Amino acid sequence: MTQEQLDTLLARVTTPARYAGGEWNMCGKGDAFLRVCLCFPDVYEIGMSHLGSRILYEILNAREDTLCERAFAPWTDMETALRETGLPLFSLETRRPLAAFDLVGFSLLYEMCYTNILCMLELGGIPLRAAERGESHPIVLAGGPCTVNPEPIAPFFDAVLVGDGEEAIAEIADAMVAAKRDGLTRAETLRALGKIEGIYIPSAPRRVRRRVVRDLAAVPYLEKPIVPNMGITHDRVSLEVMRGCGRGCRFCQAGYIYRPMRERAVPALLEQAQKLVDCTGYDEVSLLSLSTGDYTGIHELLPNIMDSMAAQKVSVALPSLRVDSLLAEDFEKMRSVRKAGLTFAPEAGTQRLRDVINKNITEEDLLRAVGDAFSAGWSGVKLYFMMGLPTETDEDLLGIADLTQKVFRKYKETPPHLRGKGLRITVSVSTFVPKPHTAFQWCPQISREEILRRQRLLFDAFRQVKGAELKCHSSPVSLLEAAFSRGDRALAEVLESAYRAGARFDSWTERFSQSAWDEAFAERGLTAEQYAHAAPALDDPLPWDHIDVLVTEEYLAREYERALAGALTGYCRDGCNGCFGKDCKAFCEVAQ
Repeated sequence: MTQEQLDTLLARVTTPARYAGGEWNMCGKGDAFLRVCLCFPDVYEIGMSHLGSRILYEILNAREDTLCERAFAPWTDMETALRETGLPLFSLETRRPLAAFDLVGFSLLYEMCYTNILCMLELGGIPLRAAERGESHPIVLAGGPCTVNPEPIAPFFDAVLVGDGEEAIAEIADAMVAAKRDGLTRAETLRALGKIEGIYIPSAPRRVRRRVVRDLAAVPYLEKPIVPNMGITHDRVSLEVMRGCGRGCRFCQAGYIYRPMRERAVPALLEQAQKLVDCTGYDEVSLLSLSTGDYTGIHELLPNIMDSMAAQKVSVALPSLRVDSLLAEDFEKMRSVRKAGLTFAPEAGTQRLRDVINKNITEEDLLRAVGDAFSAGWSGVKLYFMMGLPTETDEDLLGIADLTQKVFRKYKETPPHLRGKGLRITVSVSTFVPKPHTAFQWCPQISREEILRRQRLLFDAFRQVKGAELKCHSSPVSLLEAAFSRGDRALAEVLESAYRAGARFDSWTERFSQSAWDEAFAERGLTAEQYAHAAPALDDPLPWDHIDVLVTEEYLAREYERALAGALTGYCRDGCNGCFGKDCKAFCEVAQ
């Protein structure tokens, strides 16, 4: 694509910085033997916030024989411009069409981005279906958490990576280089890729074991991340302190599919934080993990990173804290740093329901944690809950409002000279989505009508709650998410029909088209409800049975039964629970 053609396109869109490229720290190789394009099926602002894509970008570009470039889902104005001008979707680095790459990889973080994948393939000049691609087309690869059930999107991908990518991407690149050098056919290339641990080939289904990086210190980390030319969703340094979680919340897919827990060393984190601030100029560092308070070095890391960042006026954010994390002293040390906000996730409004989901926290834990934060000067707190959890009653739901009111009172009880000014409590309530490879994978989602009823009940209750803003997730989107997270290959036909009917950016409220999806399901004689509301028996076959995420089905079934009994399962660091089977303890010890 010429500069003149690009200028013509950019003049027609509302946010040209999404497509212009040329950012600070962008790799400018130009060409190499193996060409890879990493695609993110959402807008630039969201895709550039994804740490995993940034890491893979650097790993691939560190190779002499490989170049890696980026492409993001074009917003509707750019899609229209591309179609009207006949120009293909292109990479940001060299404006190369997607069809001109050897490997095109998509990061799948959310089911409601699936229609964007089809749009990017079509605009990039690549046939939607793997079976329709010839020798001249790229290999299309998927990775990310949604791949633990790849079946609803399997016909659109040549290969799927299940699990961690840092080591696997190098092996994939090696296999692709060898295949291109030796002149292998497309089928032969896919057979070679299928020999890599963690790679699933949809055209030749077999049982695949999730890929796990055992030692985080042994894989590359970000050295020089690209600095966007516009504001993005997470516009800051993201520092992954650990991967995995041993708490065992029964609804949490990430808690199961990122096991075992693996940590980075404090000295390495301090060095990485300083390097990333120096090469980007960011004024905020976010300590990233599923539960940062569980990082064993947190009380060493926090004061040290505070001291190193304070002189540079760089704030430190703790975006994901369990409410039983003992961080009172650390909050106090953070007084001198700009407050970036704190997030807590009680998930349920009553102790009974928190026991069902194995949250292992109490109301006292939450009030102590927010009290510590208020006493250290915080005045902005976000609380995350879910509705529609298995066995939930109206009493459990109303407990959310009651608990939020107690948080407000805790702020008022904090001495005025300690607390920050202007209390802000944001309460986000999402609808429970039963996910594959969790203890609740056999549970139905509540109906759309019941979601709306419970949302109305909650909004009515919050009229009596002071100092809080309530936000609830869209019920039609939750229904579709549940259907596609639990679906089989029949949903690929629905997905393509919805795309043809205009479905795009389904997670964006202003873009969601209920009619497009209703028509697509009707055309195929299916409904979203038959997937979302299914309640299979424990011994029924499931569409994702061939994907081995290491956590055993026996363990998940046992946890499901314990949930119905309201029985708690302890933190795995306090004693192995055997989630990986008989070799669980040995496996986790190797992975530390």
